[in-house]
Amino acid sequence: MAKAKAEKIIRGSDNVFADLGYADADERQTKLRLAFELNRVIGERGLVQATTADLLGINQPKVSALVNYKLDGFSVERLMAFLTQLDRDVEIVVRKKPKSRQAGRITVVAA
Repeated sequence: MAKAKAEKIIRGSDNVFADLGYADADERQTKLRLAFELNRVIGERGLVQATTADLLGINQPKVSALVNYKLDGFSVERLMAFLTQLDRDVEIVVRKKPKSRQAGRITVVAA
């Protein structure tokens, strides 16, 4: 019986899109977190897609895309606007990055 080779495990970052090499990793991560919060609110309120579409002013297929995290057709700004339409506040805080990090980043934190 042949010995199995040991696989090297590499710890990922907090952004899977960066780990996969996407040039727009921060934007994708931001959209994902906003969509996650939108879907949480939709579920919490027990909304069906047709009702959600009416509340957000979009058609049902767009809600389906949102619910299934197909986010290419949505901007960060539009997702934030959807959250406000569902009675959520969106707060943007700008601060100096720590010296330990090379570049600034965008994060979304749901409270």
